[in-house]
Amino acid sequence: MTLLLALLLTPQAYAPEVEAVMNRSKDRAEKARSAAASPPPPHDAATTAATALPVPPEVAAPFQACLDDAVESPEKGIAHANAWRIKGGSFYARQCLGFAYARAERWAPAIVTFEQAAEEAERAGAMPQSARLWAQAGNAALAGGDPAKARSDLDAALARGIPDGMEKGEVHLDRARALVALNDPKGARDSLDIALEQAPRDPLGWLLSATLARRAGEMPLAQAHIARAVQLSPDDASVALEEGNIAVLTGHDDVARSAWQRAVKLAPESAMGKAAADNLTRLPAG
Repeated sequence: MTLLLALLLTPQAYAPEVEAVMNRSKDRAEKARSAAASPPPPHDAATTAATALPVPPEVAAPFQACLDDAVESPEKGIAHANAWRIKGGSFYARQCLGFAYARAERWAPAIVTFEQAAEEAERAGAMPQSARLWAQAGNAALAGGDPAKARSDLDAALARGIPDGMEKGEVHLDRARALVALNDPKGARDSLDIALEQAPRDPLGWLLSATLARRAGEMPLAQAHIARAVQLSPDDASVALEEGNIAVLTGHDDVARSAWQRAVKLAPESAMGKAAADNLTRLPAG
């Protein structure tokens, strides 16, 4: 076995795909900050404080005003949300507060606030809102680097009922991300299989599935799923890196070289680009 193959097959403290999925939550938060409180796609649950469900008319205006302040300035949003909560803003005020904390990347208070909002929503009989708030807490925990907390909160979201479709798929994908970080490949596989069925358009699901299959030695599955990830996200350096990893293990050095070169070109200063560049130095000259 070559040194490169040994490195790819041996579990390592640093795993580029784990870093990629953990950074994904931070990318989501950045998108939420730039969206000026307009609803992002359903899977952007980390800091989505508004719009997952219709807001009652009597709450819509103050809720939007709070979100607008949080977008303008996290500290302004925090002050607004706290004042509104004292006046009886219920879990919507806490939801806005969690959004403001997440905008500031203050993940610990964001997690607690989303959890409190979820519990308050449940006491009010608003179970769909409670489920989504637990999911937001879980995604904030992922962004904050606490996969154990993320798993717990995402389990709470699923226990309270998430409808079939993209939304459920994304919650299972987030749960799989947490389980990857917790080194629980079996649990991650179970959630990933559901995520791929419910949210087949998300390339991260296919990337994680391919990586898990590679580590388990299930190379046909790894090849099929990384091909799907490449199709959905050809300009993602983490996808290109994993495409190369799988290609070299299946005897396709030319494909590996091309994929790693693409990863370096796409993100030369990222962990994925640097890992790809290092892998390229270990390939025999073509």
